[in-house]
Amino acid sequence: MTTFIIGLALLLVGSVLYGKACENVIKPDDRKTPAFVKNDGVDFVPMKTWKNSLINLLNIAGTGPILGPIQGILFGPIAFILIPIGNVLGGAMHDYFSGMLSLRNGGMQMPDLVRKYTNGAVFNIYNVLVCLLMLLVGTVFIYTPGDIAAKQVFGFSGSPNDVSTWVIYAVIFVYYIVATMFPIDKVIGRIYPIFGAILLFSALGIFIGLFLKGYQLAELSPANWRGIYPVEGVNLIPVFFITVACGIVSGFHSTQTAIIARSMTSERQGRLTFYNMMALEGFIAMIWAAAAMGVMAAGLADAKTSPNDVVGIVARDMLGPVGGLLAIIGVIVLPVTSGDTALRSLRLMIADFIHLDQRPVKNRLSISMPIFVLVAGILIWAKLSPGGFTVLWRYFAWSNQTIAVFAFAIITIYLLGKGHKAAPFMSLLPGAWYAFITFSYICNAKIGLNLPMNVAYGLGVAFAVIYSILIYRQGLKLHAGKTPLESEAVSA
Repeated sequence: MTTFIIGLALLLVGSVLYGKACENVIKPDDRKTPAFVKNDGVDFVPMKTWKNSLINLLNIAGTGPILGPIQGILFGPIAFILIPIGNVLGGAMHDYFSGMLSLRNGGMQMPDLVRKYTNGAVFNIYNVLVCLLMLLVGTVFIYTPGDIAAKQVFGFSGSPNDVSTWVIYAVIFVYYIVATMFPIDKVIGRIYPIFGAILLFSALGIFIGLFLKGYQLAELSPANWRGIYPVEGVNLIPVFFITVACGIVSGFHSTQTAIIARSMTSERQGRLTFYNMMALEGFIAMIWAAAAMGVMAAGLADAKTSPNDVVGIVARDMLGPVGGLLAIIGVIVLPVTSGDTALRSLRLMIADFIHLDQRPVKNRLSISMPIFVLVAGILIWAKLSPGGFTVLWRYFAWSNQTIAVFAFAIITIYLLGKGHKAAPFMSLLPGAWYAFITFSYICNAKIGLNLPMNVAYGLGVAFAVIYSILIYRQGLKLHAGKTPLESEAVSA
């Protein structure tokens, strides 16, 4: 338990200190936010601080901070150290600057920020990857909560031959359509407080249960740093950083910040809404990593137990039948409240790209319906194909981290363009690290080039070096050209 507690302390103290450091770089002021400047009653709508923060937490916290750490804990208690360090220095910083850049640019979506700070070629690559990611997120976050609900709540088989499986998928699907189509304050703004209460009960219940049950958690030592259940050919680097995305770094989060940036009433809310909510997601990841290790140590699960089943074992063993059921519902809430905003943000990205006004319902329908047809097709394929979901999850995990590399890049370029000297390295270093991680992973993985690991490492290092040089040059170029780096800078 000592390593776990040290990790929690790193997360708490680190997020307080580094969150303040990030805020000092941005220097939030009293300029009018996009919620007031562009109020359209649909997507640009002023909302209260607590509601924006809660919505952002539910937007970014899918099954990633639960299923990812459950799988990641197989690498051993080193996860209790890597999660908080990565969260503080990488993920929370990534979310904060992404959100503040959107605020400073009129609620601009991430694709438009990429186009503004880089060039057309980079923008086109990013656009393909981010649209793919949004479709995968929407699909994965129907599949995983649907299966957990079927097996852990209703006691069904979750089989593709069971009609109940498709009925549960359809219910989530219909909710996604409603949440994607209607104004943000009419559906999401009203239902998320309820979801948030369930989520907090789930997280706090499991956290308290860790201590009450007295689970034996392994301590970090030279004997187990390579993993509790080591699998031949599975390397801590890069696999751990692809597997444990939400909780450390998630590129998906940068696609969600514009949704909240369009409803915030003050720049000073940014640290709470963006940085601290990602730190809270790191806390959720730590809880589930510890819980998974605990039930494995108690012999209630092992490395072969599916992450979805581990969720049910943990919840019921710690909280009993009723409390466990509520905790499982809390787990289901997380992906559902990420999938809906993933598809909503995809609608907004496409609308911004083709300059289609989203106030008329028919315009929202014209974009949303093709999106849902594609999601339905991917979902059916993943469910009916042997190993389909495994392939889907791996591409989802890799594309998620790859998108983060772009976000780190534009943050660095922005900071360099503003004339900062040391601050750009806050984003350049984690950006280079994830450039190495994602490139070496796809070079080595079976879903990629399937190259030997040593070769993949070499290519990853080369890619990270080239990435860093190009990003640094672009930032200096913008600074030298005195290009306007912000818009909507209107004093209140």
